[in-house]
Amino acid sequence: METHVRRYKLADVCVAVQTDKGLMVPVVRSACCLGLRGISSEVKSLAEKAKMGKLQGKDVSGGTFTVSNLGMFGIKHFAAIVNPPQAGILAVGGTRKEIVKTKEGMYKETNVMSATLSCDHRAVDGADGAKWLGAFKSYMEDPSTMLL
Repeated sequence: METHVRRYKLADVCVAVQTDKGLMVPVVRSACCLGLRGISSEVKSLAEKAKMGKLQGKDVSGGTFTVSNLGMFGIKHFAAIVNPPQAGILAVGGTRKEIVKTKEGMYKETNVMSATLSCDHRAVDGADGAKWLGAFKSYMEDPSTMLL
């Protein structure tokens, strides 16, 4: 068991992919430097390689954070377990229609998604995790802000 906390300069994000041979978790290298289009392209490429059984060791090792999405299976909400030595994992559920109150006091039907952040509290303080999840929520509610 390691006795120190690692600090990374880049975010190498693992993305869970279900295949006929089970769950594979390839790594999107330097995701923090790719932008939305680059991340999307890399995830599609890695998912295809995973489904074809063509991932190599370098494709599945060294991630710093994981994203797991069960929404496509009709799961609304779930909690995922952190993969050591990573500090966190984001569990993304599917969207559902809900009635919400607008800023103007009116009500409207909108799509709502659940996301749960699990953190290793030896490396990430719960308050910092909550701040990160709040920023994620803001980006999901107004995606254009990710482009700024």
